[in-house]
Amino acid sequence: MTTTFTEETRERAREIIARYPADRSRSALLPLLHLVQAEEGYVSPAGVTFCAEVLGLNKAQVGAVATFYTMYKRKPTGDFLVSVCTNTMCNVLGGQEVYDTLVEHLGVGHDETTADGTITLEHAECLAACDYGPVMTVNYDFFDRVDPSTAVGVVDELRAGGRPMPTRGARLCTLKEMAVQLAGFADERDGAVADGGPGEPTLRGLRLAQEHNVSVPGFDPNTPIRSKAEADKAAAKAKADADKAKADAEAAKPAPVEATTAPVKGGDGASAPTGAAGAAEPTPTETTRPEAATETARPEAATGSTAPDVKAPDDKSPQVRTAETRQPDAQTAVPDAPGTKAPAETSPPAPHDAQAAQAAGTAANPPAGDGKPAGDDAGAQERNLTEAKAGTDADGAESADASETGAQK
Repeated sequence: MTTTFTEETRERAREIIARYPADRSRSALLPLLHLVQAEEGYVSPAGVTFCAEVLGLNKAQVGAVATFYTMYKRKPTGDFLVSVCTNTMCNVLGGQEVYDTLVEHLGVGHDETTADGTITLEHAECLAACDYGPVMTVNYDFFDRVDPSTAVGVVDELRAGGRPMPTRGARLCTLKEMAVQLAGFADERDGAVADGGPGEPTLRGLRLAQEHNVSVPGFDPNTPIRSKAEADKAAAKAKADADKAKADAEAAKPAPVEATTAPVKGGDGASAPTGAAGAAEPTPTETTRPEAATETARPEAATGSTAPDVKAPDDKSPQVRTAETRQPDAQTAVPDAPGTKAPAETSPPAPHDAQAAQAAGTAANPPAGDGKPAGDDAGAQERNLTEAKAGTDADGAESADASETGAQK
């Protein structure tokens, strides 16, 4: 069944895409998937097509993301997603027992939905609340320190139309309402936002550190937090000090000394010729500086390469080049991008006799049935190959139709 998304969903999709730079619209895919899930209750094939169309992607790229993250459901999901943590900490504290009790009570297993469409049950590897274990969530809102009886009470109230209050957070909403929030839109319901700070189990580590005076080296809890203006002023001062130190270092460098070479006298007292053939070796009195060699060193000495700098084929971003590589048929594909050229066929055609032998071998080995694997009759293949290679008939005479004979046999 094809789904036609409402105009409100399309308007919200345009608003989501507008949050990102024009050349980074693909980053809107995650909230868009939550948006289509908010309308249908899961990411349907129609939702994948919708996201692909508005972002200019293909459906395979959208589907790869939708199947990677577990928060995107690929089949119809109940109004309330009940997740029970069965990872190490919660499991030790009884999480597996809570999950097994709900499986028996609801009559569904992992990622299955009750017949009335109210609850979808799943076990979660970690819900990031080890200090409150065992925990379960309903549409990602926490119910802490649950046991089998309290968990059953929560799901029974949900099936009866109630909205039990989470241990932490605002009052419950349906999965579709939660998906709207995950897409980046505020929940306007009364009581949708809850106040409250961290609970005592979360603060237990801080309490122990304060009790035993444990802190990181150099930590001062009374250190004031600077405002942005003060931080910018301090950064500007640090930059000015660094520039001044650099200028002072440049001014302190000694002036360069030109290298001089004393004339070399010949055997008769005359000066030696200055041509290429008569150039003399530097004398010990010649003044040289090691810095001069460094200053005149070629650029390739620093990089180890004599190749000139070559500009990149274009100035496109890595994301654009990757997308064009994956879609070599695109009009903007880079000519030299991998995958845009099909490799030329370089292997020579097989000889006629070999082709005939292959056809004969195929004919002698019918498709495999349930009791016989393909290619079981190896003798027929060897016989056909031998006759084709010999190129002679049964009388030993040369035969121009040897390959046809092998095929018939």
